[in-house]
Amino acid sequence: MKFVALDPIRRASGTVRLPGSKSISNRVLLLAALSAGETHVKGLLDADDTRVMLDALQKLDISIDTRNFADIVVTGSRVIPSRKKDLFLGNAGTAFRPLTAVLALSGGEYRLSGVPRMHQRPIRDLVEPLRSIGARIDYVGKEGYPPLAIHPGSIRVDGHIKVRGNVSSQYLSGLLIALPLAGGGAIEVEGELISKPYVAITLNMMRKFGVEVRDNGSRSFDVPGFAYLAPEEIHVEGDASSASYFLAAGAIAGGPVRVIGVGRDSIQGDVRFAEVLEKMGARVEYGADWIEVSSAGKLKPIDMDLNHIPDAAMTAAVAALFADGTSTIRNIGSWQVKETDRITAMATEMRKLGATVVEGPDFLKITPPAKLNPGVAIDTYDDHRIAMCFSLAALGGVPVTINDPECVAKTYPEYFAVLADITQ
Repeated sequence: MKFVALDPIRRASGTVRLPGSKSISNRVLLLAALSAGETHVKGLLDADDTRVMLDALQKLDISIDTRNFADIVVTGSRVIPSRKKDLFLGNAGTAFRPLTAVLALSGGEYRLSGVPRMHQRPIRDLVEPLRSIGARIDYVGKEGYPPLAIHPGSIRVDGHIKVRGNVSSQYLSGLLIALPLAGGGAIEVEGELISKPYVAITLNMMRKFGVEVRDNGSRSFDVPGFAYLAPEEIHVEGDASSASYFLAAGAIAGGPVRVIGVGRDSIQGDVRFAEVLEKMGARVEYGADWIEVSSAGKLKPIDMDLNHIPDAAMTAAVAALFADGTSTIRNIGSWQVKETDRITAMATEMRKLGATVVEGPDFLKITPPAKLNPGVAIDTYDDHRIAMCFSLAALGGVPVTINDPECVAKTYPEYFAVLADITQ
């Protein structure tokens, strides 16, 4: 088994220039592919998940020039040129879900598959709304889960398309992106819409490509049938979820730590992780495209609903190991259908470090130990965010081993090298 052994970290300080946002990168690539014209994409994330989307679009005969990754050029086709293709999409939910919706409305024969974990992640709540408007989608394996076989359908949008909002916001985002291909329509959200900031990213990106969706208080959405238009040039923000690890390091171990690429003007919800650190007692400063955090002493415990920042909430859970008392992270049920069951995985690994953890279907209650257990080997479950957030345990003055660290390549291949640059 491969691993990285982290020595005890005494202090974190410095500046980090963030890689591009995964959420924005994959939305931009797909929208550019569906647009009329040429889009120059600046600052695209170069990681496994974006490579999955790039590969899929190129296999679908979208013209993409990747010779200069700092300035990728996508020549859109308005429709998917290829009418038959098998696509392997790894464990990239930000590729699998929206491509399912787009291809279901594209009039071709497609098969979508992924790694074994992707075949355990439910997709019925996207497939059923698509079937309701005439899409033909079959489950190749277990009912309600990938792999999928997509066939030409007779698409007709009458009335509202209903989609559940309380499992994954990616279902709604996929429908929003695809619906202009069918002439537009209305989407009604059933139940609570989770992870609203990610839907906001989708709407923002669609607007940049010429399609303005009317958001009726997150209860329903009116999508016009306008064709997407290439904006000629678009810049991808830094990844706010990745920023959370460095900001937390600054809060725990002195700082200041500044991240560049997200700030006060960011469209990503995970920038609000800085508010969590403020509630824990850290000092936080903002610029238009930067955030800086430093410690103001031992962190305070929190009891917070973090549904709006599900990825950064994992970092908050690890930061709670350094708090002066018991913290509760609430409304995180969506963790169960991510790269692994993150509720169980996070609880298991925090207990190794000596924490007392109570887990429920949508919460974690974390009581830190007086001192973290030294020499713990953290299992990562092929989940990039578990690897990155548990690296912060070394800030407790103990050595920590991270098993299978290569999983960070999903979103941040250089993570451990960058962490080493700001720690000592």
